[in-house]
Amino acid sequence: MLKGIDALLTPELLRWMMEMGHDDALVLADANFTAVRYAQGKPIIRLPGTSMLRVVQAVTSLLPLVADEKHPVAYMQVSGTPVGYRSALQREVLDHLVPQMLDGQSAEALERYDFYARARDAFAIVLTGEQQPYGNFLLRKGAIGENLRP
Repeated sequence: MLKGIDALLTPELLRWMMEMGHDDALVLADANFTAVRYAQGKPIIRLPGTSMLRVVQAVTSLLPLVADEKHPVAYMQVSGTPVGYRSALQREVLDHLVPQMLDGQSAEALERYDFYARARDAFAIVLTGEQQPYGNFLLRKGAIGENLRP
């Protein structure tokens, strides 16, 4: 254990988060997500028994969201629902993420198969114990450091 690091963040997850570069994507997936198919050999970090909100809280305690893109966060749209619909879980998670976004940024709802396509390109997948269907999110990693020097 280390001071100041959420105990939910395993050494394996910390390693992959550290190895991600600017704008790499991390998928946080519910327990029903077909992670092996979409990872295509990329890392799958398993956190069974964990809720999505708890995992999002732990991951974003260290992972900055990308600042130079309109949508630093994406989530899987619930099939058959009108544009703008968000499940209770999605609202709960986004309530945690929105304050971390900059002015002009927002979370992007992706149709299920569009989400899968983005998941194929992600750096890694974190498979949670979340049992709520459509409880899948994609976070794009930002950069930390000083402002550019003139």
